[in-house]
Amino acid sequence: MSDTQPEAPSLYAAREPIFPKKVYGNFRNLKWVIMIITLGIYYVTPWIRWDRGPNLPDQAVLLDLGSRRFFFFWIEIWPHEFYFVAGLLVMAGLGLFLFTSALGRVWCGYACPQTVWTDLFILVERWIEGDRNARLRLHRQKKMDFRKARLRLTKWVSWLLIAVATGGAWVFYFTDAPTLLVDLFTLNAHPIAYTTIGVLTATTFVFGGFAREQICIYACPWPRIQAAMMDEDTLTVGYREWRGEPRKNSDEVKAGEEQGDCIDCMACVNVCPVGIDIRDGQQMECITCALCIDACDEVMDKIGKPRGLIDYMALTDEQNERAGHAPKPIIKHVLRPRTVLYTALWSLVGVLLVFALFIRSDIDMTVAPVRNPTFVTLSDGTIRNVYEVRLRNKHGDDRPFRMTVSGDPAIRIQLEGTPYGTVTVPADSTYLQRVYLMAPPGSDAARDERTDVRLWVEDTSNGERTYEDTFFNGRAN
Repeated sequence: MSDTQPEAPSLYAAREPIFPKKVYGNFRNLKWVIMIITLGIYYVTPWIRWDRGPNLPDQAVLLDLGSRRFFFFWIEIWPHEFYFVAGLLVMAGLGLFLFTSALGRVWCGYACPQTVWTDLFILVERWIEGDRNARLRLHRQKKMDFRKARLRLTKWVSWLLIAVATGGAWVFYFTDAPTLLVDLFTLNAHPIAYTTIGVLTATTFVFGGFAREQICIYACPWPRIQAAMMDEDTLTVGYREWRGEPRKNSDEVKAGEEQGDCIDCMACVNVCPVGIDIRDGQQMECITCALCIDACDEVMDKIGKPRGLIDYMALTDEQNERAGHAPKPIIKHVLRPRTVLYTALWSLVGVLLVFALFIRSDIDMTVAPVRNPTFVTLSDGTIRNVYEVRLRNKHGDDRPFRMTVSGDPAIRIQLEGTPYGTVTVPADSTYLQRVYLMAPPGSDAARDERTDVRLWVEDTSNGERTYEDTFFNGRAN
């Protein structure tokens, strides 16, 4: 008996690169349009100018981390208004749930950054190395001759330029784009800018050029989450097996059965960017890009068969068609309780954000009582409380703010540094003002442990007012 142990089977399979074939059709054209629009928005937006006045940046979209503000055309979001950003994130999540429930992984197939940049990298690869067969031959060529080295170097340099532009465009959203561009080329930019560009350049180059479908299949969690968003009425890309089978050259056809519409040309497989065969049924790897629909429709036109062998369909359509009935209208798949609920929630959040945007004031304040000590007794018996008040002037010019107090007529207000109740707040900034509230001896506010009060601030130039409730601490005796 041999003492040697059998070698354990390998659980790892080396990746086989995928070279999608060029395809024409409605869905491919739609993907081109979406790619142009999304890339255009990403690369061009930081260069759009928007005049906000002499004291504000003129970049239309700017995440100004130094001033801790977000500018979006005429909208300015301050740190205390982060609920606007949170609301937009909630809308994005609900929108993703809505589209997935209605059309499967349509986000992944058309608008996901990984998909968009991979499409762009494949387009460049096809321009330089040729279509699928030419790229396959080049990949299988073991010898690195001058032609292969030239094509590979040209492709990688082109990818690298796209990756650098991608990383550079990202940092332009965080500071003035024209100024940063000059600083980058003159080596005067902050090291964080170069580091960010370097990291995003590397990830874009690797993810779009080499990892590609591996990111969608293994790194992205959405394929595993999407099942919770889908049901039997969700429209997704599928193969009409009952119409296409048995395929040409199959054992059933050789045995004398009538052939289905599928001629086993592999066109659907050759155009798939993740390398699956849609005829094997719904698969986690499928990103619902619908390129296999275009490829199959083109073949059906050539052989004189009706289109739709591969198409957007739902599981209920399969049941109906197998039974000889017509599939449901698309509108009935899209409009169902789950999608209506997502749409209602998405719209509600959007309406609330718009409402909050229009009712917010151009002046604001926050009040923080100084608690150590909670109050001070002056020589004449007056009880004094101290407050740190942050006054926000969202206007583009300096504004005089007058502060008053209400709640107990005995309580009077005094501003530190000025004998008046008015302070000038600089344009588009926050101003810290120390405020004293004082109650005379013998007043209810001085005797009670706690008295509710309301601090008011008024822009005396236009009469705009706002307030914040707080409390006054007394002696409690």
